[in-house]
Amino acid sequence: MAYSINDKCNGCSACKLLCPVDAISGERKEAHHINPLRCVNCGVCGRVCAQGAVLDDQGQPAVRIPRKQWPLPVIDAHLCSACSMCVDICGKQALAISTPAYKGDLRVYAVLSNPKNCVGCSLCAQICPLGAVTMEVQLS
Repeated sequence: MAYSINDKCNGCSACKLLCPVDAISGERKEAHHINPLRCVNCGVCGRVCAQGAVLDDQGQPAVRIPRKQWPLPVIDAHLCSACSMCVDICGKQALAISTPAYKGDLRVYAVLSNPKNCVGCSLCAQICPLGAVTMEVQLS
């Protein structure tokens, strides 16, 4: 079951702007809707909803979480094969493949190139075939 939005939605569009798979539709100041066929149950929409209008995949109100507590991908360069699957699945362009350190350097790997773009959806970690990407809350 996918996440859903109830009638508490005020149409602020925060969830729509941050959804990594564009599963949320609706006009500003009007109730929004989550397409259950596109929703990947990442919970990003619930983390940003100030109205408590987002219900999780169990039908329970999602918990709002401050952005500084969102998990970010941590890439183990020794495990990463630079296959770019994580880069390709990231709808927010938060990841990239590193550039070689010097001419002839063959050691490249995925990096969190735009951390402010990351919404902590975990799609990158889920798709990594080598387990090189894990999600961790960054301690300040």
